[in-house]
Amino acid sequence: MAVSLARLVHEDLERYGTAGGNEMTDEGVRDALVTLHAVLARLGLTVDVPFRDFGTFRGWWLKNDAYGSWQARRDLLSGIFESLHDQLADMEQRALASTLVDPVSPHARTGWAAVDAEISELRRHFLNATTPQDYRNVGQDCVMVTETLSRTAYDPEQHLRAGEQEPEVAKTKQRLGRFVEDAAPGPDNERLRKLALAVIEYAQQVKHSETPTRREAGIAADAVIQLANLLRRLGEPE
Repeated sequence: MAVSLARLVHEDLERYGTAGGNEMTDEGVRDALVTLHAVLARLGLTVDVPFRDFGTFRGWWLKNDAYGSWQARRDLLSGIFESLHDQLADMEQRALASTLVDPVSPHARTGWAAVDAEISELRRHFLNATTPQDYRNVGQDCVMVTETLSRTAYDPEQHLRAGEQEPEVAKTKQRLGRFVEDAAPGPDNERLRKLALAVIEYAQQVKHSETPTRREAGIAADAVIQLANLLRRLGEPE
Protein backbone atom coordinates (compact mmCIF):
# COMPACT_ATOMS: atom_id res chain seq x y z
CA MET A 1 0.00 0.00 0.00
CA ALA A 2 2.74 2.47 0.94
CA VAL A 3 4.56 2.00 -2.38
CA SER A 4 1.47 2.66 -4.51
CA LEU A 5 0.20 5.49 -2.30
CA ALA A 6 3.52 7.36 -2.38
CA ARG A 7 3.68 6.97 -6.14
CA LEU A 8 0.06 8.12 -6.55
CA VAL A 9 0.59 11.29 -4.51
CA HIS A 10 3.89 12.12 -6.25
CA GLU A 11 2.46 11.64 -9.75
CA ASP A 12 -0.71 13.65 -9.10
CA LEU A 13 1.27 16.53 -7.61
CA GLU A 14 3.52 16.43 -10.66
CA ARG A 15 0.51 16.53 -12.99
CA TYR A 16 -0.88 19.53 -11.12
CA GLY A 17 2.47 21.32 -11.27
CA THR A 18 3.10 20.71 -14.95
CA ALA A 19 0.58 19.92 -17.68
CA GLY A 20 -2.41 19.65 -15.35
CA GLY A 21 -4.92 16.83 -15.43
CA ASN A 22 -4.50 15.90 -11.77
CA GLU A 23 -7.02 13.31 -10.63
CA MET A 24 -7.41 14.36 -6.98
CA THR A 25 -9.08 17.44 -5.57
CA ASP A 26 -7.56 19.66 -2.90
CA GLU A 27 -9.45 17.66 -0.27
CA GLY A 28 -8.38 14.40 -1.88
CA VAL A 29 -4.67 15.24 -1.86
CA ARG A 30 -4.94 16.42 1.76
CA ASP A 31 -6.48 13.09 2.76
CA ALA A 32 -3.91 11.18 0.72
CA LEU A 33 -1.01 12.96 2.43
CA VAL A 34 -2.47 12.32 5.88
CA THR A 35 -2.89 8.65 5.01
CA LEU A 36 0.62 8.44 3.58
CA HIS A 37 2.13 9.89 6.77
CA ALA A 38 0.15 7.39 8.86
CA VAL A 39 1.20 4.40 6.74
CA LEU A 40 4.84 5.47 6.78
CA ALA A 41 4.74 5.88 10.56
CA ARG A 42 3.70 2.24 10.85
CA LEU A 43 6.74 1.31 8.79
CA GLY A 44 9.07 3.50 10.83
CA LEU A 45 9.56 5.95 7.94
CA THR A 46 8.95 9.68 7.54
CA VAL A 47 8.75 12.11 4.66
CA ASP A 48 8.93 15.90 4.95
CA VAL A 49 6.23 17.35 2.72
CA PRO A 50 6.25 21.16 3.19
CA PHE A 51 2.68 21.66 1.91
CA ARG A 52 -0.73 20.13 2.59
CA ASP A 53 -2.69 20.49 -0.66
CA PHE A 54 -2.42 21.78 -4.22
CA GLY A 55 -2.78 25.43 -3.22
CA THR A 56 0.01 25.34 -0.67
CA PHE A 57 2.09 23.25 -3.09
CA ARG A 58 1.86 26.09 -5.61
CA GLY A 59 2.85 28.65 -3.00
CA TRP A 60 5.81 26.44 -2.03
CA TRP A 61 7.15 26.08 -5.56
CA LEU A 62 6.84 29.85 -6.11
CA LYS A 63 8.96 30.43 -2.99
CA ASN A 64 11.53 28.01 -4.40
CA ASP A 65 11.99 29.81 -7.75
CA ALA A 66 10.04 27.27 -9.82
CA TYR A 67 7.78 29.87 -11.45
CA GLY A 68 7.46 29.18 -15.17
CA SER A 69 9.49 25.94 -15.11
CA TRP A 70 7.85 22.52 -15.14
CA GLN A 71 11.21 20.81 -14.77
CA ALA A 72 12.04 22.86 -11.67
CA ARG A 73 8.78 21.66 -10.09
CA ARG A 74 9.57 18.06 -11.02
CA ASP A 75 12.99 18.44 -9.43
CA LEU A 76 11.48 19.85 -6.23
CA LEU A 77 9.08 16.91 -5.97
CA SER A 78 11.87 14.45 -6.69
CA GLY A 79 13.81 15.93 -3.80
CA ILE A 80 10.90 15.03 -1.52
CA PHE A 81 9.80 11.66 -2.88
CA GLU A 82 12.68 9.89 -4.65
CA SER A 83 14.46 8.85 -1.47
CA LEU A 84 11.15 7.60 -0.08
CA HIS A 85 10.46 5.58 -3.22
CA ASP A 86 13.90 3.97 -2.88
CA GLN A 87 13.34 3.10 0.77
CA LEU A 88 9.93 1.60 0.08
CA ALA A 89 11.25 -0.38 -2.89
CA ASP A 90 14.03 -1.79 -0.71
CA MET A 91 11.54 -2.77 2.00
CA GLU A 92 9.26 -4.41 -0.53
CA GLN A 93 12.15 -6.36 -2.01
CA ARG A 94 13.28 -7.54 1.42
CA ALA A 95 9.74 -8.64 2.24
CA LEU A 96 9.45 -10.60 -1.00
CA ALA A 97 12.84 -12.19 -0.41
CA SER A 98 11.95 -13.06 3.18
CA THR A 99 9.83 -16.05 2.28
CA LEU A 100 9.12 -19.00 4.50
CA VAL A 101 10.67 -22.43 4.42
CA ASP A 102 9.77 -25.00 1.78
CA PRO A 103 9.64 -28.69 2.67
CA VAL A 104 12.54 -30.92 1.75
CA SER A 105 10.04 -33.36 0.32
CA PRO A 106 9.28 -33.03 -3.40
CA HIS A 107 5.64 -32.69 -2.36
CA ALA A 108 4.72 -28.99 -2.25
CA ARG A 109 1.75 -29.71 0.00
CA THR A 110 1.03 -32.05 2.88
CA GLY A 111 -2.03 -33.54 1.20
CA TRP A 112 -4.18 -32.59 4.18
CA ALA A 113 -6.43 -30.02 2.51
CA ALA A 114 -7.38 -28.07 5.62
CA VAL A 115 -3.77 -27.92 6.82
CA ASP A 116 -2.53 -26.80 3.40
CA ALA A 117 -5.16 -24.05 3.33
CA GLU A 118 -4.00 -22.72 6.71
CA ILE A 119 -0.35 -22.83 5.64
CA SER A 120 -1.20 -20.87 2.48
CA GLU A 121 -2.87 -18.18 4.59
CA LEU A 122 0.12 -18.16 6.94
CA ARG A 123 2.50 -17.58 4.03
CA ARG A 124 0.33 -14.78 2.63
CA HIS A 125 -0.01 -13.00 5.96
CA PHE A 126 3.70 -13.26 6.74
CA LEU A 127 4.61 -11.83 3.33
CA ASN A 128 2.48 -8.73 4.00
CA ALA A 129 3.31 -8.34 7.70
CA THR A 130 5.14 -5.14 8.70
CA THR A 131 4.15 -4.30 12.29
CA PRO A 132 4.23 -6.04 15.69
CA GLN A 133 0.47 -6.44 15.43
CA ASP A 134 0.89 -8.15 12.07
CA TYR A 135 3.56 -10.46 13.49
CA ARG A 136 1.32 -11.32 16.44
CA ASN A 137 -1.36 -12.26 13.93
CA VAL A 138 1.20 -14.48 12.19
CA GLY A 139 1.60 -16.18 15.57
CA GLN A 140 -2.17 -16.66 15.62
CA ASP A 141 -1.94 -18.21 12.16
CA CYS A 142 0.77 -20.56 13.44
CA VAL A 143 -1.52 -21.67 16.27
CA MET A 144 -4.31 -22.22 13.74
CA VAL A 145 -1.99 -24.51 11.76
CA THR A 146 -1.23 -26.55 14.89
CA GLU A 147 -4.92 -26.78 15.77
CA THR A 148 -5.79 -27.87 12.24
CA LEU A 149 -3.04 -30.48 12.49
CA SER A 150 -4.54 -31.54 15.80
CA ARG A 151 -7.95 -31.94 14.22
CA THR A 152 -6.56 -33.73 11.15
CA ALA A 153 -3.78 -35.98 12.41
CA TYR A 154 -5.24 -37.14 15.71
CA ASP A 155 -7.60 -40.10 15.33
CA PRO A 156 -9.34 -41.09 18.58
CA GLU A 157 -9.86 -44.63 17.31
CA GLN A 158 -6.10 -44.97 16.93
CA HIS A 159 -4.61 -42.61 19.51
CA LEU A 160 -7.02 -42.68 22.44
CA ARG A 161 -6.06 -45.02 25.26
CA ALA A 162 -8.56 -47.10 27.23
CA GLY A 163 -10.21 -45.04 29.94
CA GLU A 164 -9.17 -41.70 28.41
CA GLN A 165 -11.47 -38.94 27.20
CA GLU A 166 -10.69 -37.40 23.84
CA PRO A 167 -8.83 -34.09 24.38
CA GLU A 168 -10.23 -30.92 22.83
CA VAL A 169 -8.74 -29.89 19.49
CA ALA A 170 -7.08 -26.90 21.20
CA LYS A 171 -5.08 -29.30 23.37
CA THR A 172 -2.55 -29.50 20.58
CA LYS A 173 0.42 -30.61 22.70
CA GLN A 174 -1.57 -33.54 24.09
CA ARG A 175 -3.09 -34.63 20.78
CA LEU A 176 -0.05 -34.14 18.54
CA GLY A 177 2.25 -35.49 21.21
CA ARG A 178 0.23 -38.71 21.18
CA PHE A 179 0.32 -38.82 17.38
CA VAL A 180 4.12 -38.61 17.41
CA GLU A 181 4.38 -41.05 20.29
CA ASP A 182 2.40 -43.65 18.39
CA ALA A 183 4.11 -42.99 15.05
CA ALA A 184 7.63 -42.91 16.51
CA PRO A 185 7.60 -44.88 19.79
CA GLY A 186 10.54 -45.74 21.97
CA PRO A 187 13.31 -43.83 23.75
CA ASP A 188 15.24 -43.25 20.51
CA ASN A 189 12.48 -40.91 19.32
CA GLU A 190 12.13 -38.90 22.52
CA ARG A 191 13.86 -35.87 20.99
CA LEU A 192 11.47 -35.99 18.04
CA ARG A 193 8.51 -35.81 20.38
CA LYS A 194 10.11 -32.92 22.28
CA LEU A 195 10.71 -31.10 19.00
CA ALA A 196 7.01 -31.23 18.08
CA LEU A 197 5.99 -29.91 21.51
CA ALA A 198 8.60 -27.13 21.39
CA VAL A 199 7.21 -25.88 18.05
CA ILE A 200 3.70 -25.68 19.51
CA GLU A 201 4.96 -23.79 22.57
CA TYR A 202 6.91 -21.28 20.45
CA ALA A 203 3.91 -20.57 18.22
CA GLN A 204 1.88 -19.80 21.35
CA GLN A 205 4.66 -17.54 22.61
CA VAL A 206 4.66 -15.42 19.44
CA LYS A 207 0.87 -15.27 19.43
CA HIS A 208 0.81 -13.84 22.96
CA SER A 209 3.86 -11.59 22.66
CA GLU A 210 3.13 -7.86 22.89
CA THR A 211 5.93 -6.86 20.52
CA PRO A 212 6.96 -9.82 18.35
CA THR A 213 9.52 -9.18 15.63
CA ARG A 214 9.58 -10.33 12.03
CA ARG A 215 12.36 -12.75 12.91
CA GLU A 216 10.34 -14.32 15.73
CA ALA A 217 7.23 -14.58 13.57
CA GLY A 218 9.28 -16.09 10.75
CA ILE A 219 10.86 -18.66 13.03
CA ALA A 220 7.45 -19.68 14.37
CA ALA A 221 6.00 -19.87 10.85
CA ASP A 222 8.93 -21.88 9.50
CA ALA A 223 8.69 -24.22 12.48
CA VAL A 224 4.97 -25.00 12.13
CA ILE A 225 5.35 -25.56 8.38
CA GLN A 226 8.15 -28.01 9.12
CA LEU A 227 6.02 -29.59 11.85
CA ALA A 228 3.20 -30.15 9.38
CA ASN A 229 5.58 -31.88 6.98
CA LEU A 230 7.17 -33.85 9.81
CA LEU A 231 3.75 -35.19 10.88
CA ARG A 232 2.83 -35.98 7.30
CA ARG A 233 6.06 -37.95 6.95
CA LEU A 234 5.42 -39.79 10.23
CA GLY A 235 1.97 -40.72 8.95
CA GLU A 236 3.43 -42.46 5.92
CA PRO A 237 4.16 -46.20 5.92
CA GLU A 238 7.77 -46.99 6.77
